Amino acid sequence: MSERESMPYDVVIVGGGPAGLGAAIRLKQVNPELSVCILEKGSEVGAHILSGAVVDPKALDELLPNWREDGCPMAETPVTDNWHWVLSKTSKTSIPHWPMPPFMSNNGNYTGSLGNLCRWLAGKAEELGVEIFPGFPASEVLYNEDGSVKGVATQDMGVAKDGSHKGDYQPGMELHAKYTFFAEGARGHLTKTLKAKFDLEANCQPQVYGIGIKELWDIDPAKHVPGRVLHTQGWPLTESDSWGGGFLYHQANNQVALGFVTALDYKNPYVYPFEEFQRWKQHPEIRAILEGGRRVSYGARAINEGGWQSVPKLDFPGGVLIGCSAGFVNVPRIKGSHTAMKSGMLASEAAAAAIAAGREHDAMAEYDAAVRDSWIAKELKLVQNAEPMVAKFGGDIGTVFAGLDMWLRYLKLPIIPAMGHHRDCEATERADLYRPIAYPKPDGVISFDRLSSVALSFTNHEEDQPCHLQLKDPAVPVEINLKLYAGPEARYCPAGVYEFLGIEDGNPRLQINAQNCVHCKTCDIKDKTQNINWVTPEGGGGPNYPNM
Repeated sequence: MSERESMPYDVVIVGGGPAGLGAAIRLKQVNPELSVCILEKGSEVGAHILSGAVVDPKALDELLPNWREDGCPMAETPVTDNWHWVLSKTSKTSIPHWPMPPFMSNNGNYTGSLGNLCRWLAGKAEELGVEIFPGFPASEVLYNEDGSVKGVATQDMGVAKDGSHKGDYQPGMELHAKYTFFAEGARGHLTKTLKAKFDLEANCQPQVYGIGIKELWDIDPAKHVPGRVLHTQGWPLTESDSWGGGFLYHQANNQVALGFVTALDYKNPYVYPFEEFQRWKQHPEIRAILEGGRRVSYGARAINEGGWQSVPKLDFPGGVLIGCSAGFVNVPRIKGSHTAMKSGMLASEAAAAAIAAGREHDAMAEYDAAVRDSWIAKELKLVQNAEPMVAKFGGDIGTVFAGLDMWLRYLKLPIIPAMGHHRDCEATERADLYRPIAYPKPDGVISFDRLSSVALSFTNHEEDQPCHLQLKDPAVPVEINLKLYAGPEARYCPAGVYEFLGIEDGNPRLQINAQNCVHCKTCDIKDKTQNINWVTPEGGGGPNYPNM
């Protein structure tokens, strides 16, 4: 076995998203002498970043106050117009924004590519001396003899599918740090192991998720209104007794970002989130915007929806959780980049002070305390019952109850305590309780099939490598998932990774097309028996989103 080389740093950050980049920049602002590196599993910073996105600039204003005048691409398109529609199958009802609490407004926000924002932030970090290593996924947490986190190791390169070493084999690199920040995004695979090892979720509700599926379109300039933000609820999910909603944002250069989020606590195993998105696009009001346009990109990503009551303990010996690894998404606002970035900044301030005091590898309880005393906590506590209300009472009634609860909390008159969650995988019910859903065939103009969509995510993986979608028990997909639940993994995956073959000839088997994986993490979340374990593939694998 080849011995791994090691590199020492003051702080190692796993993940080059808003949280990780915000943390790196703040560390260097506080103490330019600190050695800081970021590991990013994508081929470049931004390659795996996917979000709507409408960005609240609150944290960015604190981090880099001159960002609007400094070439930041997010500054191109301020939000100018807010629409909210409740859809039936053929019509819409416009809902005004005035009944909502003031903090729900998008005034002062910006719409654009979060990936391009991260690319710009990466440039700012590098100017300050941060070392960024794209294409190097952190695959293993390293521990000191006392059990504290020592750092991480990157993935070995050049390993064949059978586990043998190919001619270009290179062992991973160990990165040792006084403190390691985990900024992997929703359902991070190392974060999952840390939560278990340090029992970080002992005093919080389980995290729950939605699957967000997104496309970029170039549309007819006559239909384009820069800065217009549209959200929808209702149809088509009302037909499958699930919930979620759509978005369509008019961004720069006659382009719209549109997508659909399906909450992963749906009961009916025949629900097909990708097809719900394609069906939503065929709504007359949505289709009218897209007709004459051209689809240019596609992607998908799981989204934290648990809210404040699902935020775990944030510190442990030698490290912290920041950003969506911890789960700071404001669900009704559909925003999390500002809270993610702020959490990274707070972690950096705590770590810089700890290192200055000669500390290392201990638990930074002051970071956890700082988050719980920050505007992150104040914001998320205002909306903490929004997701549970809608999950419990449905989209229409639940929205009314959620709005009432938010108003009461805003007025400091909360009468309903924080509500709880059940894990998404537990919600799926047996297939014999439901009828299959007949989704319309794609027309190739507005709606499309999965494989042609995945092609527009520019996803690529080295073919001859171990499968990064591991089955704990290979018999479970057929003996349990297919037999009892009609094989939901063939539908909940937005990239067609899971495919049941041989059903007609009575010899069913699950084929895993790992090369298609867009790293959304839905399978790791929704699999009924938690039999699927998502781990890192070889460096640089996965989607290559140009401006998502």
